[in-house]
Amino acid sequence: MRITSQNTDDAVLAELGRRIARTRLERNVTQQQLAREAGIGIATLERMEAGQATRTSSFIRVLRALGLLEGLDGALPEPTPSPIEALKLRGRERRRAARPRPAPEAGPPGPWRWGDEEDGTGR
Repeated sequence: MRITSQNTDDAVLAELGRRIARTRLERNVTQQQLAREAGIGIATLERMEAGQATRTSSFIRVLRALGLLEGLDGALPEPTPSPIEALKLRGRERRRAARPRPAPEAGPPGPWRWGDEEDGTGR
């Protein structure tokens, strides 16, 4: 199965669990051995391989024990700012998202004037 944004969370968890189990079996490692090497309980590994939700830290530990942790870098690469954004930041790291800008008003506020009209005082 290919993991896409169209998959449900449960389907993604099931696929990740299947891949972990398959990798473990291809390496001829028991659940007990992998759980011990990853520093997690065997029940946690069983739940993970069954496609049930577990803690992210447990998932990271299993990937590290299987030598697959570097694969996360390809899945979630370090974001790089656009050249314009990099110039605006001048080496600083962005800390928050910008607020949405309000939509421009439909028209000017009041009647438009040149500015040289008399204001009723004779000027």
